[in-house]
Amino acid sequence: MSEKFESVAVSSRVRLARNFKDYPFPALLMRDRHALEQASEIVRLIAAELMPVDDFVLYDIGSLTEEKAAYLVERNLISRDLVRNAAISAALITKDERISVMINEEDHLRQQYFLKGFDLRAAYERIWGINELISASIPFAYDDEMFGYLTACPTNLGTGMRASVMLFLPAVARRGLMRDIVPLLTRQGLVVRGAFGEGSGSEGDLFQLSNEVTLGRTEGEILDEVENSVRIVAGIELRERERMAAEEGVELEDRVMRSYGVLCNCRKIDGKELMRRAADVKLGIALGLFRTPSRTSVSRQLSAIDEMIVSTRPANLENRQGTKLTPEEQDILRASIVSEGIGELQPQ
Repeated sequence: MSEKFESVAVSSRVRLARNFKDYPFPALLMRDRHALEQASEIVRLIAAELMPVDDFVLYDIGSLTEEKAAYLVERNLISRDLVRNAAISAALITKDERISVMINEEDHLRQQYFLKGFDLRAAYERIWGINELISASIPFAYDDEMFGYLTACPTNLGTGMRASVMLFLPAVARRGLMRDIVPLLTRQGLVVRGAFGEGSGSEGDLFQLSNEVTLGRTEGEILDEVENSVRIVAGIELRERERMAAEEGVELEDRVMRSYGVLCNCRKIDGKELMRRAADVKLGIALGLFRTPSRTSVSRQLSAIDEMIVSTRPANLENRQGTKLTPEEQDILRASIVSEGIGELQPQ
């Protein structure tokens, strides 16, 4: 896979939704007089299966502080729906943050595997191993004749699988091509969302491409469809980057370097401006406007900036400092972290 392609496909995720045959689904469980007892039993059974096989940390969502829960949400390790179900919910997360197993969210299980770059097959194989380990001991709710895995939301019936790839699409987005691409993908049973899931915008020119249809397709067919569409969209993005560079020339370089200058020298910056200016700098890296240190690939440089953005979200900043911060204090601390990180880049 070329570095240019890797500058488009940022990360891969495969998520499996599952419910257990012998327990009420979470929405019903919340109203059951034995809710806490059954929820605790589900958590205990899953933890007993997973804790011995990997470096998992168990989080009792009801026991978390609001700040710690927000920290995990910002890192996409748990969902807001899981937090809303705090009375019965938990999460098992590996220390490297690649595996997240949410317990008693919308479904009994939401198992997720995250990888940097474009490798849906590896993500699928690894989360499927977790899935098989659990199912060997606790039977899932499954319909052999028509519906496959039974889920709380009908859109997850069948495989219960979502395969998604995060794409960095500055040229496609800025040149207005998303309005042509999205309808084509929709007709193929795929969906494009903002970086932070359903209802989010295209902050930082980041988009999630995933399957929307889970019923009537095998896991292999879903992976094929998403992979093929990623390759097509990435090809369009790379061509448009070349056109943008040729047509805009110095104006494009000036925009990139102005954002680089602001990020290197700012004394405070809010999250939205950071996302916008970091997208300019990332585009400059992808176009070769910055020197790449030896043994540091373009994709690693881009990943480092993405991690920096996550680490400077409000709850992450407060977790770093170990105290509550005012919005202005967050902006000042964020600027300090960003200027240090971005300052390591060297323009050509």
